Amino acid sequence: MTQPIRVLLADDQRVVREGLAMLLSLLPGVDVVGSVADGEEAVALARGLRPDVVLMDLRMPRCDGVQATRRLREQAPRVKVIVLTTYADDKSVLDALRAGARGYLTKDAGAEEIRRALEQVASDQVAIDPAVQHHLVEAITASPQPALTAARSAARLPGGLTPREAEVLVLVADGLSNTEIAARLVVSEATVKTHISHLFTKINARDRAQAVGYAYQHGLVSPPPAEA
Repeated sequence: MTQPIRVLLADDQRVVREGLAMLLSLLPGVDVVGSVADGEEAVALARGLRPDVVLMDLRMPRCDGVQATRRLREQAPRVKVIVLTTYADDKSVLDALRAGARGYLTKDAGAEEIRRALEQVASDQVAIDPAVQHHLVEAITASPQPALTAARSAARLPGGLTPREAEVLVLVADGLSNTEIAARLVVSEATVKTHISHLFTKINARDRAQAVGYAYQHGLVSPPPAEA
């Protein structure tokens, strides 16, 4: 990137914020534009400053990192979020990625890891700590969704779809964004876009709405039960 990566820090511990600001100031191509103590302030300041990336802690007062990430995705979708936290359990990882985080690092990460993650996320890639990837894969494989299992195990899939394309189509029908699908399948967002492009061509769908209709018509997903 030719321009510095503009970074906003969000952490409720002052010593962490100041330490991170000092560390990042030593990295070439990184510009810390502000720091805040909770998610509420993070959303407000990010909407005004429009940083490239927010380094977001998870456990903060008033508005935690997951809530703040979800609100940023809705209110300032061009602002990317990297979670930087001491927590690497399955729930924390999945909640953050489903909320829209594009990266997840633990506070054991060194300067080079943080710099690389900033560059990847600012370039519209995903950056996940290897230890967190392990937790993520285990969480996904431990409790596969019935619809995905059905799509994966089907002897013949409609429209010439591959098992992976059917899997992506099911997640589209579930209402997930490309970012959320990438996190769920542990692939890049570019890969998800490629799968969607291919499956749209195969099923002759112009948009996501038509693709969802196709998924229901061909039994890849089941309609929700009618209310009593």
